[in-house]
Amino acid sequence: MEVKNKRYDDAEFLKEREEVLATWPTGADVDLKEAFEYQKQIPNEKRFCTKLNKAIDGKYTLIQPRAGVALVESHVELLRYLEEEGEADLLPTTIDSYTRLNRYQDAEHGIEESKLHGKSMLNGFPAVNYGVRGCRIVTESVKSPVQVRHGTPDARLLAEITLAGGFTSFEGGGISYNIPYAKNVPLDETIKKWQYVDRLTGYYEEQGLSINREPFGPLTGTLVPPCVSNAVGIIEALLAAEQGVKNISLGYGQCGNLVQDVAAIESLRRMSDKYLKRFGYEGYTLSTVLHQWMGGFPQDEAKAFGVICWGSAVAALAKATKVIVKTPHEAIGVPTKEANAAGLRATKQVITMLADQAMPQDNILLEEVDLINRETEQILERTLELGDGDIAKGCVRAFEAGVIDIPFAPSRFNSGKMMPARDNEGAVRFLSTGNLPFDDSIKKYHKAKLEIRGKQERRGVNFQMVVDDIYAISKGRLVGRPKSK
Repeated sequence: MEVKNKRYDDAEFLKEREEVLATWPTGADVDLKEAFEYQKQIPNEKRFCTKLNKAIDGKYTLIQPRAGVALVESHVELLRYLEEEGEADLLPTTIDSYTRLNRYQDAEHGIEESKLHGKSMLNGFPAVNYGVRGCRIVTESVKSPVQVRHGTPDARLLAEITLAGGFTSFEGGGISYNIPYAKNVPLDETIKKWQYVDRLTGYYEEQGLSINREPFGPLTGTLVPPCVSNAVGIIEALLAAEQGVKNISLGYGQCGNLVQDVAAIESLRRMSDKYLKRFGYEGYTLSTVLHQWMGGFPQDEAKAFGVICWGSAVAALAKATKVIVKTPHEAIGVPTKEANAAGLRATKQVITMLADQAMPQDNILLEEVDLINRETEQILERTLELGDGDIAKGCVRAFEAGVIDIPFAPSRFNSGKMMPARDNEGAVRFLSTGNLPFDDSIKKYHKAKLEIRGKQERRGVNFQMVVDDIYAISKGRLVGRPKSK
């Protein structure tokens, strides 16, 4: 059956819920009516949507880390530390890799191993294994709103348990938590499963309980052109809105060029609002997220702080609603809580210093916004054509045709023909557009930009530029120049 962007039939949804909740014993503890009553008791200041909406109105940027460990007590201790010592405005619960793959028995083994060794043997919090009661211990133990962050192609049970457990924001989507994360999972399958997550969120919304939904903006996090990630985010916003989601955060992964990054966030605001209104969705609230640099980091902590602070400046000048913060241990592995808090404090300092400053709306910025708008629109319009007006059906066909193409994605359902590279000023351009549906003026623009770089570096415009760019920031630069230069 071909997936469509259509509201879940109630009877079908409730029948599927029974199957989902039966996949692991803790699912039996989810009582939707009781969960509604529990969520109604959560203070307003601990609701994600409330804090985001205040930031939108006040035009300031909130800070949020990534964090998650295996044991409940240790996870609570970590979140409290980041809240108090790191001055985090919003808190995460990053889910472990076994749970992301629905391997709950392996996650259970990881919990036992963590108890035995006295430290986390999982790279996140196994929320499904702890169930509703374990999740409520976490959300009740901190003062700030808490979001579920993960990377799960099938997040249905995770959503059921964590929303009943008091989390007020849930990250991910059927595209962004498939193509960049999985190899063999069909796209129509994950879109359908994430429609379930969004319909569940819609059920909470209908009870007056707004749950924030945030598609994962950075995708592969490696030289992703803004129009590609923005188009995917807008598609996931449309899919969520159809299921009744009203509070949506759309993210973007920092690429490194200040003008392009600020323009990308501005374009994301405009285009997402345009398409949601075009399809008749009303009463929604949109916020934006800037993810600090997702690629390779310098091993030197002082240099890593430089990368973190540059991302902080982008978030502040783009007036992003929140920024997802990195740590100075990115190149080393799992950060200590102290390193995580240090990254937060550095970010807070820059955000605060730039709070009253604005990016000049000059022609260079406005031209970049216009370029991203046109590119995004051409991708989305061709996607809608392929789907005969249905964005879900069109999305599956667009990936098949390479109309949407995410660089360096592991999925075999991704074309992989598009190739990005930086221009002479560090903005991400297209070395090859593959089958992206751009007009000739856009293709010529990108070619000319890369030829300027090639002339400056006295080399041909080729794949070696891409390789050099991937490693550049970890080596102290933005553009991957040849060694002789």
